[in-house]
Amino acid sequence: MKERAEDGLEKLLRETLPAVKDDAGPERDLWPALERRINSQEAARPAAQMGIGWACFDGALLAGLVLLAVSFPATIPLLLYYL
Repeated sequence: MKERAEDGLEKLLRETLPAVKDDAGPERDLWPALERRINSQEAARPAAQMGIGWACFDGALLAGLVLLAVSFPATIPLLLYYL
């Protein structure tokens, strides 16, 4: 009974899904287009502005951790555990 159901399912799948070619890769190489896009974005932004957002966030996070450790010294072992 199971074999009949599997045969019916296989037949149904073969009818509905198109056959896949052996070398079903992309029609063209996508890497050169991606590389051009990355290079054009880097040229559009100055190098000094690239990391300023994360630097401010990291500094604020560090200041918050120092303030937490000074305010509640018992949290220092917990902070060291998670680092």
